[in-house]
Amino acid sequence: MQVSQIWRYPVKSLGGQSLNYSAVDPIGLASDRRWLVVNGHDRFLTRRELPKMAEVRVELIEGAIVLHHETHGALTVHEPAEGAETRNVTVWRDRLPARNASEEASAFLSQALEKPVRLVWMHDILARPVAQNHGKPGDHVSFADGFPLLLTTQQSLDDLNARLASPVTMRRFRPNIVIAGALPWAEDTWRRIRIGGLSFRVVKPCSRCVIITQDPDTGVRRDANEPLATLRSFHAASSGEIMFGQNVIPDGAGTIRIGDPVEILEEGPSNLL
Repeated sequence: MQVSQIWRYPVKSLGGQSLNYSAVDPIGLASDRRWLVVNGHDRFLTRRELPKMAEVRVELIEGAIVLHHETHGALTVHEPAEGAETRNVTVWRDRLPARNASEEASAFLSQALEKPVRLVWMHDILARPVAQNHGKPGDHVSFADGFPLLLTTQQSLDDLNARLASPVTMRRFRPNIVIAGALPWAEDTWRRIRIGGLSFRVVKPCSRCVIITQDPDTGVRRDANEPLATLRSFHAASSGEIMFGQNVIPDGAGTIRIGDPVEILEEGPSNLL
């Protein structure tokens, strides 16, 4: 088994970047989901509520991001400096401080998304602990839904696509790490793995939502409720949640690369049970 794809999403729910390699720090891939779009109540927004977020591409450069939109052009947004206005934002049940990005950034996104929004940046990477029923003391997460990294396997996608009238790409599922060479759904039994020289804990299957029914470039739903409906028919947890992929937590920092070997360090029964 080996790493076949690496993806980073600098702004939660906006466009992702395919990488050949990436640094990994304790809260995930370096610069992954450190930016967040919030509404007027400082609550996070995603493509669940705003499918148009798929239309905004993001390029990461040193100390900044570049937002790209087909109609509104491009805008460079620098990381807010120390002393920038800070606001408390909500991500699911978590409340944490974040620094305001420029007014130009918020105006750009408000126009692109056709809704008043604000862009913020996570300046304190230790501000948001992982839920302790799945993590350990000292585990933290960025603005990702709940865990530092999402892992998927190519063979599980191949098995799902064999059941679909219209196959989908892995981009529907917004993983960070894609592994090739595993048996379909083998990831449900993994507990600890090693990629290159870095070990990871596999802590929880990933519950999927309406986002995987959207075109990853436009946010448009083209195939009714697929692939969510098909996944529900054969790969749902005992709780009823529809699962694809596994949430993982790195044990330390390092670098991963496409082609890195993947070793299973510990296995157990399927964690869908």
